[in-house]
Amino acid sequence: MKIYFTKFNKDRECVVPKYHSEDSAGMDLCSASRERILIQPEETKLIPTNLVLEIPKGYEGQVRPRSGLALKHNITVLNSPGTIDSDYRGEVKVLLINHGKEDFEVNFGDRIAQLIIAKYEKADLVSAQKLSDTSRGQGGYGSTGI
Repeated sequence: MKIYFTKFNKDRECVVPKYHSEDSAGMDLCSASRERILIQPEETKLIPTNLVLEIPKGYEGQVRPRSGLALKHNITVLNSPGTIDSDYRGEVKVLLINHGKEDFEVNFGDRIAQLIIAKYEKADLVSAQKLSDTSRGQGGYGSTGI
């Protein structure tokens, strides 16, 4: 599969996402900000990538956190996973939040999130008078154990 991309701002640089191992599911998204971005504890910042993607119909881009940032710095993607629809042609940006106790600095080229390309199906919701019974029934949060 090919995903076409261009720069949002032609005069600025970007880091092209890539897989870092043969079996990686996600490509790393990198900051394209030339200015240092400081994220204070409990603060959110929208990080530019300077990338515009052309994702094929029937697929989406999922923006997910990087496990190393979460483990070492308590940094995560706030709306995880974020969705990039196939008809979106704006700049991909990543909404990061700092759940840590110390400031976190983002610089140009820093790997800030993962991009997963996933197939999806469209569904038609159909009104019904009764739905099938299951053993779980209406059991919600925690009903199947912890």
